[in-house]
Amino acid sequence: MTPISLHADDLILFAHIVQAGSFTRTSERTGLPKATLSRRLSELEKALGERLLQRSTRRLALTEFGQRMLVHAERLLDEAEEATALALHRQTTPHGTLRVSLPPEFQELSVVEVVSRFSSRYPDVRLELDLSPRRVDLMAERFDVAVRVASQLPDDRRLVARRIATLAGGLYASPDYLRRRGTPHLPTQLAEHVGLVLVASDGDRQVWRLARASARWEGLPAHCLAANSLGLQQALAVHGLGIVGLSERFAEPLVIEGRLARVLPQWRLPPAVIWCVTPGRSLLPRRTEAFVDILKAVLADAA
Repeated sequence: MTPISLHADDLILFAHIVQAGSFTRTSERTGLPKATLSRRLSELEKALGERLLQRSTRRLALTEFGQRMLVHAERLLDEAEEATALALHRQTTPHGTLRVSLPPEFQELSVVEVVSRFSSRYPDVRLELDLSPRRVDLMAERFDVAVRVASQLPDDRRLVARRIATLAGGLYASPDYLRRRGTPHLPTQLAEHVGLVLVASDGDRQVWRLARASARWEGLPAHCLAANSLGLQQALAVHGLGIVGLSERFAEPLVIEGRLARVLPQWRLPPAVIWCVTPGRSLLPRRTEAFVDILKAVLADAA
């Protein structure tokens, strides 16, 4: 027996024609020209080997075979409409699991506030967070979004990177530390202090690069305490253990509280750019878009 090649959308179109009662009304409902409807119905009948409808100038009448096929066609139509309704609902009401990769220093970026807002607003989404200094493979490890902090990102045509915030940075220390060790007035005097520095993913300590107008200085204190967690370094600075580089935006509350003070206020660290990286597909799940929107809102609120 020769196999029959059927397309579900042609059967669904057949159900539309029967429900509408004419090619004219079907054309109005589907947006397809009457000639296209007639041609596709004829091709379906040819594939099936029997007529589904008897056509006249006044009306369309189901054949016995058409009546039996209509049961299956209407079932497909119902399934298609239910699938469309589900997709529309999920676009407006996020569901499913959202896997997010975050750098350890995301503690500085109010991760608790982001998760709290997201979970309260979208309780049907299961959040899975991975805080790690490594650069995850979004495609292979099936992450939905990665938050990265970098001035630039390497080219990768499989991924899409969105810049969501730019954070200016500076050096900070506790008032107690500055009373004990003295306040540096020039970058060269940093050599006499303790630096709380970050360790990059390759294991190297991140050098401080300071700028004031056209002047530049690059280096690190002679004594450094290195770690891969900016949150830890911030806490150590508050406890008077050294000088740390922080974004101005997130250091400001601690400055207002009197727990940190700006060091070399005329000198700035390079701005840190916050990126959201997603798999390179044009249609992202609504849950991913919602997470990015909330992250942007939290960063904007902190400004």
